[in-house]
Amino acid sequence: MSYNLLKGKRGIIFGALDENSIAWKTAERVHEEGGTFVLSNAPIAMRMGSIKDLAEKTNSEIIAADATNIEDLEKLVDQATEILGGKIDFVLHSIGMSINVRKGRHYTDQNYDWTHKGMDVSAMSFHKVMQVLKKKEAMNEWGSIVALTYMAAQRVFPDYNDMADNKAYLESIARSFGYFFGKDNKVRVNTISQSPTPTTAGKGVKGFDAFINYADKMSPLGNATALECADYTISLFSDLTKKVTLQNLYHDGGFSNVGVSQDVIEKFE
Repeated sequence: MSYNLLKGKRGIIFGALDENSIAWKTAERVHEEGGTFVLSNAPIAMRMGSIKDLAEKTNSEIIAADATNIEDLEKLVDQATEILGGKIDFVLHSIGMSINVRKGRHYTDQNYDWTHKGMDVSAMSFHKVMQVLKKKEAMNEWGSIVALTYMAAQRVFPDYNDMADNKAYLESIARSFGYFFGKDNKVRVNTISQSPTPTTAGKGVKGFDAFINYADKMSPLGNATALECADYTISLFSDLTKKVTLQNLYHDGGFSNVGVSQDVIEKFE
């Protein structure tokens, strides 16, 4: 159901890879709610995914950009404001990558070149995106910037590896940069801590299938789906949440506040 929550609003969506990704679902929902946007991803990710299908479906343009590269981001912002016909109202950062996870390196035996690359892609890129947007004065007042994170930033999930550190850094950037973006430009910055979600990236984590089932049993409302996360993101892009900023918002069916559930206890009785 559409309420035209984003009618007339313009934005940039980073990270749509395929129809399983949260960014993909968010793009579809933004389109349904009347918003317009450009899609962006790294050239290598665009070759792997099917982003062209999403662009056609949502009548959007694609701008290839490496989110770790300032020059790429500057060109992206300039082109996006030209294509969309004005300043930006919303941005979704849905980017994450760990070479250590992909290559099976244990957290206590990292390849630090890979660690640095993963931190740059997963977290520092968020700072770079906002720095470019702020310097170019590309955001409208009361705009909204959202990044996706995970609760491993606060608690230990052994197989999440160095991505846990990346997410902790990402959340800190949201608070620190969000303070200045709010004070100077009336722009909101928040992170959504989502349930484990069977995206292409999520399924790359060791033991993911078992863990997603565990999380579902621990959560009184069950795991939040990618589409439900997209709906929540829409609410943060809309004017209904104009005074929500610097928050790490848990969207996990209650998992983050449950010590143990009856369903899990029964497995051990």
